[in-house]
Amino acid sequence: MTHAYTPGLRLAEKIQIRKSRNLPLPGDVIVKKGDIVKSGDIVAKTNLPGRVHSVNVVNRLAILPGELRKYMLKKEGESVQKDEIIAETRPFIKMFKSICLSPITGNIESISDITGQVLLREPPKPVQVSAYIDGRVVETIEKEGVVIESNATFIQGIFGIGGETTGELQIVVDSPEGIIKPEDLQETHKDKIIVCGSIIGFDAIKKALDIGVKGIVVGGIRDKDVNELLGYDLGVAITGSEDINITLIITEGFGQISMAQKTFDILKHREGSIASINGATQIRAGVVRPEIIIPYNKEYADKASEMIAETEPPRNEESVGISIGDPIRIIRNPNFGKIGKVKTLPSELRTIETEAKARVLEVEFSDGQTAVVPRANVEAIET
Repeated sequence: MTHAYTPGLRLAEKIQIRKSRNLPLPGDVIVKKGDIVKSGDIVAKTNLPGRVHSVNVVNRLAILPGELRKYMLKKEGESVQKDEIIAETRPFIKMFKSICLSPITGNIESISDITGQVLLREPPKPVQVSAYIDGRVVETIEKEGVVIESNATFIQGIFGIGGETTGELQIVVDSPEGIIKPEDLQETHKDKIIVCGSIIGFDAIKKALDIGVKGIVVGGIRDKDVNELLGYDLGVAITGSEDINITLIITEGFGQISMAQKTFDILKHREGSIASINGATQIRAGVVRPEIIIPYNKEYADKASEMIAETEPPRNEESVGISIGDPIRIIRNPNFGKIGKVKTLPSELRTIETEAKARVLEVEFSDGQTAVVPRANVEAIET
């Protein structure tokens, strides 16, 4: 069958997904295989070593390195408090005494009578990894993490900022073309993930932050509003670690772009459900897309699990290209953002508007109209 290879964007109302939840360092996995977990449950934890501080004690006391241990008041492994005396001289005349204070609260890591340095380490920082989504633990990796499986709605966006967050999904516009204004946001939106229409401005984002909205899903955004929110030009990098107390998922692109009707309809159908979102985005090698995951409740999940197991083979995460009849989204003007199905895949090169020759495909829209577009100007929608 004729097919073409093109980037994919996943959009599925019902799908079985797996998420790996891993620790940055070896630690403890506190759930076991088969456990049912909620998004906020802690599944693994560890401690990050504290920062090390070097103190040149011999210089401060004006002594020789070989004499260091004689003047130390603390031994290796002992705890110290900030500004506590850790070493001092004992002259005959007390007014000539020299002391060395600890710059931190922590522990004595090492004492060197060769260099005269004392290393102090800050207390370890606890790190906890949550489940992120409601689901079942299907695999545990000793000292590393777990794999969680869930039956859920899964939508990938084009761009996002902000990290993982969870909240109730709420629609705040009447249509995918709607424009959200600051006055449209109320205190009832606190702790919610709100779905907007074609665009959201900085004033509305600021109002959402003041109210305590956890996340925003919208079709488009202006780059100047992103820069104003962050306080700097984002540039080309991986996002997701911004400390902005809110997560933004852009489903279509920059500027005022109506959210795809199918995306809006799926989100509206799942309104009131608990959604987990992550704005992490990377556009270079190892592509990372922002995501919206909306698990089904347990009653439906049990039925959906049976249905998927019976009707769907295991998914291959690698794209196998598009074929006639597959859904696609156009990502260049003049039909930017429109969704349709592949009608034909001509094998010969065609001359396009720029007078260059390129491989094209014919797409058919829901209203029956068709268009011929370069294959580079579309992305697959993996349902």
